[in-house]
Amino acid sequence: MSTDLTPVIAASTRWLLAAFPPSAGALSRALAEAQARQATALAAALCYPTAMDVQLLHLLAPSGSARLDWLTASEPHPDDTDTAWRTWVDETVVSWAACLLADPDLAAHVHRALASTEHDTETGLGRLTNPGERDIEAAALLRHPDLLDGIASLHRRRLAELLGEGAGLR
Repeated sequence: MSTDLTPVIAASTRWLLAAFPPSAGALSRALAEAQARQATALAAALCYPTAMDVQLLHLLAPSGSARLDWLTASEPHPDDTDTAWRTWVDETVVSWAACLLADPDLAAHVHRALASTEHDTETGLGRLTNPGERDIEAAALLRHPDLLDGIASLHRRRLAELLGEGAGLR
């Protein structure tokens, strides 16, 4: 059984970019995608900290995007036949990624917290934890706390409980 979180990370990233599109231009899209991917990778590693958790995810499947689509009114276009990826969207991962995108300090805290998991978290997360002006501009909607709140609030309490008092989540 696979212990790879790539399908969940890729689908959740794609969903975030569809719901909160980047600024116009190829560079903006690439920068926003990098930030969304870093946030979903961090959230997925926190949500599924062990190989057994990931195996159970693959066995039982993630929640899919239906509720998220409904909440954001970002359902797929009726003519879109490429919707199978939406079944790999994980609502908790997306919610936690939204929390991380809205708060770079929280993302840095989560990165430190993942030191005790089985996932490799040593990869660069600079665009997420220390975004530059161009990163913020490229992902203005994707990082806007008020726009993300409806999604972030879905599972914020569980994230706060998991991280404990030092996280600064309400």
